[in-house]
This record gives sequence, C-alpha cells and structure tokens, in this order.
Amino acid sequence: MSPDRRTAVAAGSLFLLTEAVAIAGAVLYRPLLGAADGRLAQGADTRALLGALCEVVLVVAVTGTGAALFPVLRRQGEGLALGYAFGRLLEAAVIAIGIVAVLALVTLRRDAGPADGSDAALAAVHDWTFLLGPNIALGLNTVLLAYLAYRARLVPRFIAVLGLIGGPLICASAVAVMFGAYAQLSVAGAAAALPVFAWELGLAAWLIVRGFGPGSGAASRADGEVADPADVRR
Repeated sequence: MSPDRRTAVAAGSLFLLTEAVAIAGAVLYRPLLGAADGRLAQGADTRALLGALCEVVLVVAVTGTGAALFPVLRRQGEGLALGYAFGRLLEAAVIAIGIVAVLALVTLRRDAGPADGSDAALAAVHDWTFLLGPNIALGLNTVLLAYLAYRARLVPRFIAVLGLIGGPLICASAVAVMFGAYAQLSVAGAAAALPVFAWELGLAAWLIVRGFGPGSGAASRADGEVADPADVRR
C-alpha cells in the first residue's frame, strides 16, 4: 500500500470516528444537560462521563484529520494546508473547553444539589462551545477542505460540492441560533447540518474505498490532474 493510500484510509477512518463519537457524546450528555432542576436521574452522571470520554476521542480524531491530510493538501498550497490543519486544531480546542464544562457540571450536580448560577453558567458554556466548535469552526474547515478537494480532484466533485454547500449552510444556521431564530437542537438546525454530515460520510467512504484521485485508486502524487504545477510548492 502506497503512503498516499495509507493516508487516505487513515483520514477516512478518522472522519467516520468523528461522526460516531460526536453523536454518542451528544446522546450521552442529554440526561445531564436536560436536568434543569439540578437533580440527576440515576446513572446520568456516569453517562455524562462516558460522553466526555467520547468527546475526548472526538478531539483526538478532529486533530488527527488535519494532521493526516496535511502531507497531501500541502501539494495544493502550504498556506491552505496549514490553515486547514490549524482550523481543525482550533475546532478541537473549543470542543475541549466544552468537555471541561460538562465535567465541572457533573461535579456540581453531585455535590451541590439543586442548580445555581454557576451550574447554569457551565451548561451555557457547553452550549456555546457546541455552537462555535462543531458548527462554525466545522463549517469553515469544511469549506476549506471541500475547496481543495474540488480544485485538486481529490474526490469526485459531487462529494466536494456537498462540502461547499454544507459548510456555509451550517455556519449560517449557527448564526441564526446565535440570534435566537430557532433552537440549537431543532428540526431546522438538524436540516442545516445534513449536508455536512453527508459530506463527511461521503468523503470518508471514498477515501477508505478508493483513495485520492478523480475516480481511481491512484495516489494523488501520480495523478497529473491533482494540481496545477504552478500551485504545487516544491
């Protein structure tokens, strides 16, 4: 297996992992974050801790996608490749802040009983990190990667177009939530996230099954259509 093929499989696997643990974390957090009166249902704190572990894996996987794709993306321009890698790192850092908020919330609800101002503040911190990380930062990173994938034909263009549509859409949805147009967890919010979800699943599946290239399993460095020579930094 060539280095580019291994990179494609690793990146695709990491994208699938991000989807799985992000969904698992959100489901596991619900009993904790939904306990408005501060009373935890039996097992809710354990579920929240498991959710935090899922999001720790998410942080590693999100950072890993940027690192794994960097050697391939840098052939299209080192600046854009660095932008994507650091963008994913920023996204992971925001998610990590949300994890700390949830862990602190578990401690407060175990020890302090009914909710108070600090309890509500920690729940709000988690909600805002969820909005800024897996929504706005994710949307910007999606646009950047989809643009590079479209320009370089790293994947079929219909997959890249999903990212080019989904990235701005999820950012716009996050801004709408920020200004109170609708709730973060709502039908409208879920609908806005669907194109990005489809983009990441399609991208992951293609990278794992076919690797980089315009419809073949050839390594991107061997494909003359991957990048214009003027765009490649040597």
